[in-house]
Parts: sequence; structure tokens; C-alpha cells
Amino acid sequence: MRVLLAGGAGYVGTHTAIALIEAGHEPVLLDDLSNTSAVVTERIAEITGTSIPLVTGDAADDEVVESAFDAHGPFDAIIHFAALKAVGESVQKPLEYYANNLDTTYALLRVGLARGISSFVFSSTGTVYSDPADLPFTEEATRNLVALSNPYSKSKLMNEVALTDIQKANPEINVTLLRYFNPVGAHESGLVGEDPKGIPNNLMPFVARVAVGKLPEIGIFGNDYDTPDGTGQRDYIHVVDLAEGHVKALEKAEAGLVSYNLGTGNPVSVLELVASFEKAAGKELPKAIKPRREGDLAATYCTPAKAERELGWKATRTIDDMTRDVWNWQQKNPGGYEG
Repeated sequence: MRVLLAGGAGYVGTHTAIALIEAGHEPVLLDDLSNTSAVVTERIAEITGTSIPLVTGDAADDEVVESAFDAHGPFDAIIHFAALKAVGESVQKPLEYYANNLDTTYALLRVGLARGISSFVFSSTGTVYSDPADLPFTEEATRNLVALSNPYSKSKLMNEVALTDIQKANPEINVTLLRYFNPVGAHESGLVGEDPKGIPNNLMPFVARVAVGKLPEIGIFGNDYDTPDGTGQRDYIHVVDLAEGHVKALEKAEAGLVSYNLGTGNPVSVLELVASFEKAAGKELPKAIKPRREGDLAATYCTPAKAERELGWKATRTIDDMTRDVWNWQQKNPGGYEG
């Protein structure tokens, strides 16, 4: 299949491009490079031996999406990664989050449907589940827009609602909703990994930058949650496992709408993740307990049984694999792609 990856030069998109190539497919990247670098295409080529195109521009702009189809189409499918993703930042910048995260979907579908795509795979999130009493989350767990705690999660659920209606009106296409839990890790080569611009909003890249001396200490936001060690628990999934889940979903796609949780089903606390990273790095890292962040939940984790049953997919990499690969990436790229 020939596949357009919107936001494809980002963290999950880059690893998915590699997995698609390794499975015999032809990815094309579309990215505005606001939170990544064009260098990723060189790294993908180094890993796979395959050069892939990069269209630079905003996936919310119909003309940019049209240009990708004109230059590199036709496409069988679109995988939509293009989104702002920091929970805390979304509380401070709701307008920016709603505009970006919804407008990209609309532009990609306006052009994609007109150009005859057969499948649309959407990067959603496990944070669309709104009732912690439902843990571990199945795909049928409660999703109440009003009950969600932040605009990032709300924007993803709003996308899911829109996509459901759009698929009903276009029954010949497939729409797959992939609800990620917490992607971490890096490619084992150390050539591609997570390289957010500025101060990282997510825990793992923040820990990695502390480990190489780029940041002074790890901020642990809240140690009084109702969890075994008081710190928040998350379902961390290795980004390569996650990327392989996209390939499985794309290859399984049939007309209709379906959703899958992509996680391990094993909650890991902030302190447990930091301890694993310290083991990988061979040193203790400076830490500071800070107040809880607005919008954060005590725990989020899923049951990924549906993906295993229907897609034949299961996450196989451990938290120690994840931290080892991040440390390898960060050591080889202390300043990220540009450093």
C-alpha cells in the first residue's frame, strides 16, 4: 500500500514509517516540522535502505494535502498523526489545540475522500476514557466529553465523534481509531527517537535530558495519588511495538469503523520508570517532587486484548527495553536531531 503519514516526521510517525517499509509498504511523510526535523528522512533511509518523500507543510491546509496527492499519490490510506499532544499545555492553550487537532482531520478527509482513499487510521489516545472506575479500559469504556479533564483529550474524542459520522456517510471506507497509551522508547539503532522542541512535556524525554545534563532535575508531579507509591501510573508502550500496531491495523482494515487500544495492560509508576532509566544509565538522577499538574489522572491503563484477538498484535517490549533504547538514543543524539 501507498500511505500518506500526516505528522509522519514526528516521533510515532517516524517509527511507523520504518515499520511500513519493513512490511513492504510505501510511506510518504507530510509534516510542518514544528516539533521535529527533516533529518528524520535521512535516518529512515539509513535504517531501511529506502528513501521516502517528505512534503513540508500544514496538514490543516487543503492545498498542502492536495500537493502531497499531486506529487506522490494516489494513496490507498492516510495515517493521521498530526496533532498537538501535551495535556498540560492544552489546558493553557485550548484554542490552539482545538483548531490544530480538528482542522487537520477535516482537511485530510476532504482531500482524501475526494481522491479515493480506502482507509483512514487515526491516532487517538487512551485519555478519551473518562471514568477511572472503568480501569483497565476496554474499547467500550466510558467516553464522556464533559467529564474529560483537558482540551487535548477532548479534541481527540471530538475527532472520534466526527470520524464516526463521516464513516457512516461514506460506508465504503475504513476508519480505524487507535487509542494509544504512553509511547516511549526509540529505535534500537539509536538513529531515531523522541526529540521535542524546547522543554519536553512528556516524562521520558525529560528524564533523558536530565541524564545527559541538558536539564537540572526530574520533576515528579504529585506523590500523593491513590497508587502503590503515590506517583501517577501509566501504561507505557514501546514506540516500535506501537508502530507495528499501525501496520497490523492497516493490513486488517475493512470497510467500517473499528477502535483498538494499543498498550501493554501493565501500569508503571513515575518512580518505577525513573528507576528503570537510572538502571539503564548506571547512575542516580536528581529528582524533585512538585504539585500535581492540572488535567492529570492518578492512573490510566488498558486491556489490549481486542488488538491481540483481531489484529494478531501484542506489545512484547518491557519497560527496561524502553528505557535502554531511550538512553541509547539520547547518548548518541544529546542535542536531538540537530545536535
